[in-house]
Amino acid sequence: VQLQASGGGLVQPGGSLRLSCSASGSTLERYAVGWFRQVPGKEREWVSCKTRSDGSTFYGDSVKGRFTTSRDNAKIMVYLQMNSLKHEDTAVYYCAATRTDYCYSNGNEYDYWGQGTLVTVSS
Repeated sequence: VQLQASGGGLVQPGGSLRLSCSASGSTLERYAVGWFRQVPGKEREWVSCKTRSDGSTFYGDSVKGRFTTSRDNAKIMVYLQMNSLKHEDTAVYYCAATRTDYCYSNGNEYDYWGQGTLVTVSS
């Protein structure tokens, strides 16, 4: 399974952006999907995760109340809606999938990773 995150770009502070995660060779219906981000020179940060079965969603403290993770009805895509963006949200964002039905904040628990998409929040 190959994942691909897309939808990054340049946005002003306070703006919004929606990232998408897709899988080639499968659908994301079979996986719990997490979002992570990383700034060069810094540790990877867990952002959010959505389980496979009941759709429970969890968020890191730094994005809680501003970001929303969802699946499309066909469960092919997973989205990360980012609102009220701040300078500190600037990072490369990655989606990851795990065959288990649990959400993990530890990236080592995920089986598949995609190439990231750059989000730059700047005026």
